[in-house]
Amino acid sequence: MNSIFNKAIIALSLSSVRKQEIMTFEKEFKEAISHLPSKEKDKLILRLLKKDRILAERLYFELVDHKTVDERRFDKQKHIKERIAFFSEYRLSPGDLMMYMREISGEITEHVKITKDKHGEVSLNLLLLLETLQKNNSQITQHTLAKARKLCIYIIGRAFKILVLRQKLHEDLWLEFDYDLEQLGELITENPSLMKIAIQNGFDVNWLLNNDIPENIEEIHKDIRSQGFLTFRIHLSTPKFNS
Repeated sequence: MNSIFNKAIIALSLSSVRKQEIMTFEKEFKEAISHLPSKEKDKLILRLLKKDRILAERLYFELVDHKTVDERRFDKQKHIKERIAFFSEYRLSPGDLMMYMREISGEITEHVKITKDKHGEVSLNLLLLLETLQKNNSQITQHTLAKARKLCIYIIGRAFKILVLRQKLHEDLWLEFDYDLEQLGELITENPSLMKIAIQNGFDVNWLLNNDIPENIEEIHKDIRSQGFLTFRIHLSTPKFNS
């Protein structure tokens, strides 16, 4: 128990210290924290937790919450579906749609930071793309590529991230995502703008459709990013899909 609080105090206290100072004084600081009186340590951590909501929620989850990681993931799935169903009732512009997707993505990131749910990091991000495209794909196709471009790049970027994260999980878990990944591939192929952006940014939709994700997908992703692709500025120019 004390080790958890010690780590929390250190993380909070050093958050505003420069990296070089952390590396120089980390060991000494840890020792000082470990020797603080329990009462003083309790007061300090409660004061510091007020400044870091995510860490406070993580400690609450680890020490108090009776819900399991799976239960929290289920709650988040339900919330995501409800949120997407709500904003999909409106004829949103691509920009507004991307704004809502980013908000939900931020909530997923918080869930992962609090619960360390690596499985959920894949499944929830995949759910975000599937639910959004299932309910908004036809609406997106009504806009010109120029207007939908940023949204499409965002979606393809998230799809890339999902494949990278999935590859980091244990192989026994990969099969759980095959059907949903195939569905995502089909939704992308139904949207000409998404297909164009995928090709221009080095994303092979067949990876999804054929459940044939390269073992070096992370290296592929890093290489593409290092060349400036998957951003709103640079894309591949191909004879068939000139911008």
